[in-house]
Amino acid sequence: MEVTLLGTGDAVGTPHVGCSCKNCTHARTNRIERLRTSILIKNNDQHLIIDTTPDLRRQLLDAGSPKIDAVIWTHGHYDHFMGFGDFYRVQRIPPVYGAPEVLNSCTPVFGFLLKEIRPVEIYTPFHTCGLEIILVKVTHPDMFTTGVVISDGKTRIAYTSDTNEHIPPETRKHLEDADLLFIDGLFPNSFKKVEKHLNYEEALDLAKTLNARDFRVVHMSHIIPFDAPMQGHDGEVFRY
Repeated sequence: MEVTLLGTGDAVGTPHVGCSCKNCTHARTNRIERLRTSILIKNNDQHLIIDTTPDLRRQLLDAGSPKIDAVIWTHGHYDHFMGFGDFYRVQRIPPVYGAPEVLNSCTPVFGFLLKEIRPVEIYTPFHTCGLEIILVKVTHPDMFTTGVVISDGKTRIAYTSDTNEHIPPETRKHLEDADLLFIDGLFPNSFKKVEKHLNYEEALDLAKTLNARDFRVVHMSHIIPFDAPMQGHDGEVFRY
């Protein structure tokens, strides 16, 4: 199994349009970015993508233009599903999995394009791309949102890019002891607290509490400097 971070940024990415802060200036000067958060999983020559961001075209080109065999949507916010239209006239439209509440929110936008919609109840295992997947509920007011736990039978990957600290106990059990955890950290403690997300320090603490063997902070705003420890980087690849 191979996991690629397609993007690690928040809803507007880094650098921000029109922003001249230290981090955005550093990003422009060094030609680096944080595209909107998404991951690509390759398993036995099949490809699963979690969240189709507005940067999807760029992300797929950067990843070598893989054919996507399945999509999972975690929730109905713009930065997590609105790039799905980039599959148009590019490849066979992949099936989309998600919790019923998520699909009810997202599918009306792409009614003209979607071919296969596959609702899955939370905490109920299903299989795609040779992987076992479990959708787990997280807390991201005011939108029904899931995390995703992926296993190939040997390695467990846990992903939640949008949640606050109030993670349901059943979800915590599924996230514990992951070989690799992706977790959001929007701002540093020194900046401000946001109801919808963990901040960077909370993400570090939660990863430790969940006993993750390895982890990366994702869904970061431009306030997070590019040298912060344990942050994910666009294009980073993990092989198991």
